[in-house]
Amino acid sequence: MCWSPTADLVAGAGVGAIGAVVLVQVRRLRDLPMACLPLLLGAHQLIESVVWRGADGEASPGATHLAALLWTAIAFPLLPAFVPLAVLCAIWPQRAARRRVLPLCALGLASSGMLAYAMVSGPVSVVPMGHVLTYGLRIPADSLVISAYVAATLATPVISGDRDLCRFGLTAAVGAAVCITAWRLAFASTWCAFAALTSLALIPWVRRERIMPARGEQHPGSILSGYLLSLGRNTRR
Repeated sequence: MCWSPTADLVAGAGVGAIGAVVLVQVRRLRDLPMACLPLLLGAHQLIESVVWRGADGEASPGATHLAALLWTAIAFPLLPAFVPLAVLCAIWPQRAARRRVLPLCALGLASSGMLAYAMVSGPVSVVPMGHVLTYGLRIPADSLVISAYVAATLATPVISGDRDLCRFGLTAAVGAAVCITAWRLAFASTWCAFAALTSLALIPWVRRERIMPARGEQHPGSILSGYLLSLGRNTRR
């Protein structure tokens, strides 16, 4: 995972493969954002392998700096906004669940804005500490912002009302607790690595037998198959 460039490459490739499995089995357009999460987390690990190589002197300073910025942008501003909004899309027809999730979406967007401001206004530092990387940001009201971040990314799937998404959120929460306890100084790096592995929990979610798409929703597979069939008819003509 995040303990060496090789581990990051292996983890990133593995999680990316999981993401591909999840994505091709999506049956409803509104599930696509959540289904894309493993691919995002897999790419996140691959990006960190470049940061590691820069720390080892095997990558150019420019490539290392760009990779560090991309990693930080995904880990800090993007995830607290993306995860709750993806959950919201997946559960949208369920009014009660939607009402529960909306406040956490607002919380995630607020923390995302604060973290984006911290990235723009201050330097991003990356320091190797043993077998982990510590990413530094000057975050205003850091305890409050990080609390909002954790609530948005972990509590949203738990209270979504979907048992598989709840399992995903609980697994990620356990990982967060372990990372805080065992690697306090490098929490962000180790947490993101563990979060990538929790993508396994999305496989039963996407494979679970679901009701047919609601009226007005299109099956992603039906769009592709319809296009291929029409292409075949035109070719035969």
